[in-house]
Amino acid sequence: MDFGGFGQFMSVQVPEFVADGVRWAAMTNSTIRDLDKAVPRVDGADKVTGKALYVDDLKVDGALYGRTVRSHVPHAKLKRISLDPDFDWSDVVVVTADDITGKNVVLLIEEDQPALVPEGGIIRHVDEPVALVAASDPRRAQAAMEHVRLEVEELPAVFTIEESVAKKVLLRGDDNVYKRFEILRGDDVEQALASADYVIEGTYRTGAQEQMYIEPQGMIAEWTDAGAVRLVGSLQCPYYVHKAMRELLQLDEDKVIVTQAVTGGGFGGKEEYPSMLAAHVALLAKKAKRPVRMVYDRVEDVRATTKRHPAPTRHRIGVNKDGTIVAVDVDVLIDGGAYLTLSPVVLSRGVLHSVGPYNVPHVRVVGRAMATNLPPHGAFRGFGAPQTTFAYERQIEKAAQRVGMSSLEFRRKNMLREGDVTCTGQTLKYSVGSAQVLDAVEQQIGQAPPKGSAAPPQFASVKRGKGLAFYYHGAGFTGSGEDRLKGRASVAVNAGGKFEVRSTSTDIGQGTFTIFAQLASAALDVDIKDVEMIQPSTEKAPDSGPTVASRTTMVVGSVVQKAGAQLKQRLLAFAEESGVQSGDVAELAKRYAEKHGELEETVTYHSPPGVKWDDATYRGDAYPCYGWAACYVEVAVDDDTHEVTVERCIHAVDVGHAIHPVLVKGQIEGGTLQALGWALWESVVYRNGRVANPTMTDCIIPTSIEAPEMETLVVEVPYPHGPHGAKGVGEIPMDGPAAAVANAVADALGQPFDEVPLLPEVICRQVSATAAE
Repeated sequence: MDFGGFGQFMSVQVPEFVADGVRWAAMTNSTIRDLDKAVPRVDGADKVTGKALYVDDLKVDGALYGRTVRSHVPHAKLKRISLDPDFDWSDVVVVTADDITGKNVVLLIEEDQPALVPEGGIIRHVDEPVALVAASDPRRAQAAMEHVRLEVEELPAVFTIEESVAKKVLLRGDDNVYKRFEILRGDDVEQALASADYVIEGTYRTGAQEQMYIEPQGMIAEWTDAGAVRLVGSLQCPYYVHKAMRELLQLDEDKVIVTQAVTGGGFGGKEEYPSMLAAHVALLAKKAKRPVRMVYDRVEDVRATTKRHPAPTRHRIGVNKDGTIVAVDVDVLIDGGAYLTLSPVVLSRGVLHSVGPYNVPHVRVVGRAMATNLPPHGAFRGFGAPQTTFAYERQIEKAAQRVGMSSLEFRRKNMLREGDVTCTGQTLKYSVGSAQVLDAVEQQIGQAPPKGSAAPPQFASVKRGKGLAFYYHGAGFTGSGEDRLKGRASVAVNAGGKFEVRSTSTDIGQGTFTIFAQLASAALDVDIKDVEMIQPSTEKAPDSGPTVASRTTMVVGSVVQKAGAQLKQRLLAFAEESGVQSGDVAELAKRYAEKHGELEETVTYHSPPGVKWDDATYRGDAYPCYGWAACYVEVAVDDDTHEVTVERCIHAVDVGHAIHPVLVKGQIEGGTLQALGWALWESVVYRNGRVANPTMTDCIIPTSIEAPEMETLVVEVPYPHGPHGAKGVGEIPMDGPAAAVANAVADALGQPFDEVPLLPEVICRQVSATAAE
């Protein structure tokens, strides 16, 4: 149905069925209460009126301004750090690795990345932190930074994955490999490929991508008289920072307090990097004995922080004449950069998604994360899946053409359905929306497109093409990850008789606070105005796990829902014990607080029954459930400039159940535009290991001018273990549109395009080369 101009929603009602021994019934409006409503965002008024305080808005008396001294070479031995004797250092605080009394490491997966490169240590990338300065005036701090001298002995550097694989320069071990994964299914893959009627092979390249969040990285540190450090920052994962600072500073758990400030976007870029920034402000503040703030400008942010991993993927697919996929063989490489960071986890998800939502009996996937001397690559929306999705959807399109089937027909023939088995041996038991998203797109293609879509100049000579992509995305952490995390959240009656949701799942613009307030109010049976959200802090809330992996609503939201329901039961029990004649839960909360004070319910997440995963063999249930999506685009390619205009974009996404449909639609459309940007415009250029286009003038992202009028179709195939049937939505919109665009450009120009971004010069170069043959 049409949702009041906010997009179209296809609600797939599931009849009563049994999953994991539990009987589930179709959801009804009475069980959902007001969750289908687009209530005002709980943080909306403060943001639009300017009351919301971001890091740079926070006033801290006596705070110094910090700056980072960075390397200018990609690979070198740091022989000496010196201070310019002609500069007045009397009011400047200087910190080097010698000032670290704890452990000089920014802990994440491994202890390989230092907070500051020490004298005698190895610089591994351009813009690596070497020293810190702070002063009472930002211009004074900037001047001091420019008067720190670094003496280095340069070493051979590795700038590409191909150079890393060649091993002429070793950066890690004897093969430059950070991590390797392998997935096998069926019998001999080579034999299966040999038996196929057709074998299509291709190599697909995807580039780095800058998150370009609206608010740059920022952090403030202050030490207390009790020897504790308080950190407030723009971040996604408070407990990541907490863990890293405990290791760096060698402090007890209660001596590190991390609080999220209002945060202007993250997209993964504020998952791991804030730990580095927190280390720097904490070290400066400790030596200065005063608070210290650091807020990056855009150039420093783009040059120094993590990006999406560049990834070449080699893909072979065997297909029979009737269109049946026989076998798939994939070799995935990602550029990890100078340090491990989150590369193993990104590679894991990329590998697990590399076969796509297709039923393939014989599979071999090998993935490697390689070391180079580029700044570390890290988390970005989609987390490895967009890279491998691009490869397999280009292959699927070529296979469909080879056997003479339409794009839709070929995908329908080979798609996974309920009861099918994935390449890791996981049986899909429920919430499989593969047919529904393809049906939704096919139906919408027949409708007239909305007015206002982007169009090329009227005088341009263009060629037009159409492209489709079909994909899935695992929601939550891989395998046993959620059981290891044991994410927790609390719902409480505070001393004032109000309800509070206490969680360290952060709101970075996606609407977490509003969704949690809705879930808690529905579980408590109170008005959403009676529910308050605390700002995520390790001092006030349990560890809910990181705000990543499309898990916030599906995983932590389910915990909030259960905690609210349990709290309601305790209040009703209080009413019965006290002889209170009231069924109004909000009123009961006030009465309880007056008599007893605070009341809190904390719930820990547990994976659904029957989920089994073997980390050693990479076999089993890779994810508790999957989102499913299909994207169709129509493009126009200018014959003269080779610029590509997306004239139409239809995106159908199965989200399980759309809690707050407007926020869900916003997530889909934001992710779609980010994916279109990666496909056509967003190019991070490295020269001698340094980002050469670190401003928004030349590291461009799409604006409303380039954006097509989105046709967003929200499909609902409920997940029985999610809150009211909801599952992940944050990442899946990023995965497939780039492949759809490449398929459409190939259709328009009659030749394959197997890399992104498809800049005009890339298209021009290939068209010219083809014409010269």
